[in-house]
Amino acid sequence: MNAPATMNAIVLEGHGGLDQLVWHEDWPVPVPGPGEVLIRVGACGLNNTDVNTRSGWYSKTVSDATTGGAYDEVDESDPTWGGRPITFPRIQGADAVGVVVAVGDGAPEDLLQKRVMVDCWLRDWDDPFNRDKTGYFGSECDGGYAQYARVDARNVAAINSSLSDAELATFSCSYTTAEGMLSRANVSEDDTVLVTGASGGVGSALVQLAKRRGATVVGLASPAKHDDVRALGADVVLERAPGDLKAALKTAIGKDTCSVVADIVGGSYWGTLIDALERGGRYTCSGAIAGPMVEFDLRTFYLRDLTFTGSTVVEPHIFNDLVGYIERGEVRPVLAATYPLEEFHAAQTAFIEKRHTGNIVVLP
Repeated sequence: MNAPATMNAIVLEGHGGLDQLVWHEDWPVPVPGPGEVLIRVGACGLNNTDVNTRSGWYSKTVSDATTGGAYDEVDESDPTWGGRPITFPRIQGADAVGVVVAVGDGAPEDLLQKRVMVDCWLRDWDDPFNRDKTGYFGSECDGGYAQYARVDARNVAAINSSLSDAELATFSCSYTTAEGMLSRANVSEDDTVLVTGASGGVGSALVQLAKRRGATVVGLASPAKHDDVRALGADVVLERAPGDLKAALKTAIGKDTCSVVADIVGGSYWGTLIDALERGGRYTCSGAIAGPMVEFDLRTFYLRDLTFTGSTVVEPHIFNDLVGYIERGEVRPVLAATYPLEEFHAAQTAFIEKRHTGNIVVLP
């Protein structure tokens, strides 16, 4: 194996604040088992999943917005995306990009020395469409916040691209999440899609991928980020939470409703978003950073013939589709900043503050 015995790593030692993420310089380098590969990590992107798992925000005992801070009470039975306990210590980090330096028995040897991206979704490859048998890289197994990472060979794809490792590390989690949402909502060129949080990692991916499908895109973002969101292809960019959303839409696009809301924010503004859906419209959700608890008027839901879809586990083809989009230049990275892995606390603090557009990446 072309790797040392130990490595640098950021290790999550329990639920709580940033102090639970501990820097190690002598963590054991994993050894690839049957069907697995070892990657020398070149870059790894930051994501809300890591923050929410570390803080325990996914637990039903928590009803607050995502803050990245510790909570007074976290039920240890359901603190992860899948509603199950997490094993500590754990190396997080889903968006790993790097070079394969070793392969386990039965893994394809032609992957050696290839630059690869990691598909975040861990599957039972004998039953790959069964969502109850899925895990997440950096949650149910160790991930990419380290110099080396081990992963099933079926969860990597060689990538032919002139983009840097850091740029490639902005894609996997955010863009597969966004593509999964748009697929669930059957977005096409006939749609007008309202994207909340349009300057974030998933939001900026939603803008690009909805435009790729030919849809008209309306992004919601803070004014300082409007130019950035327009540069991604949004047809219209509005305030993050217009006081009169329907009037703002009418002025901007000539009608006061949209056919799809792609939401990653939730919170108190949720009802306003739903009221802006046309009859027969679709709402798709993969996040609730402004808060998971909303007021839901069932009359709006059924009288307006709306369709709601939650979107987390994506279909297996979506990752490989994304690799193709990247290689053909159909989407572009939105790299906000890079940090050395040893400055991880600063990187995650910047990520939580949400002053950036796109994604933040750490370099081991």
